[in-house]
Amino acid sequence: MKIYYEDNHIIVIYKPKGYLSQPGDKDLPDMYNEIKNYLKIKYNKPGDAYLGIVHRLDLNTDGIMVYAKTSKASARLSKDITLNNFNKHYYAVVEGKLDNQDYVKLIHKLSKNEKEKKSYLDNQNGKESILSYKAIKNYQIGGSDVTLIEVALETGRFHQIRSQMSLIGHPLYGDIKYGSKNHVEYEKFPLTAYRLELIHPVSKEKMIFEMKEDELCY
Repeated sequence: MKIYYEDNHIIVIYKPKGYLSQPGDKDLPDMYNEIKNYLKIKYNKPGDAYLGIVHRLDLNTDGIMVYAKTSKASARLSKDITLNNFNKHYYAVVEGKLDNQDYVKLIHKLSKNEKEKKSYLDNQNGKESILSYKAIKNYQIGGSDVTLIEVALETGRFHQIRSQMSLIGHPLYGDIKYGSKNHVEYEKFPLTAYRLELIHPVSKEKMIFEMKEDELCY
């Protein structure tokens, strides 16, 4: 397990693709139990180690996550998310050519279909979903034009990046659920939460964690 930072209040780790953020109904490994086992062994805890989940990454999304080691830290981080003091930045590879070097803001109203596990445009009852994206570089995969983009999330809706990029005609490469005609294995799904900005729940220090270039698969 790759650990970016740890103190008495928080632990910041890398979640690989194929791992759940928390235990689920699928028989798959999850980071929640991985970290709890690590804490129990490292600190020789006879009982159950506390671990608070404050945000999540999808199964096929890798990247940086923070977990809280105390209930106080968990509550404060959760509050910061609602106050937009908690920022996640992603890299994604989308189909087609984009060339905007400045951020473009997307605003849609999205609703989650629980049965299909999919996000839909819902202008009447959907939750406002906001992100900004800019193009990083153009290239080709198997003769198809694609663009590496950077995404800054302002809200954290279900499948938000996947849904909103599909709505403007640029689904993630290989994201068949949202309109891609290409197929990729989940371990190559092109979505990574490469940067995390947060306010430490106790010291109030602004902290920035970012994956190194050689850790990225794009």
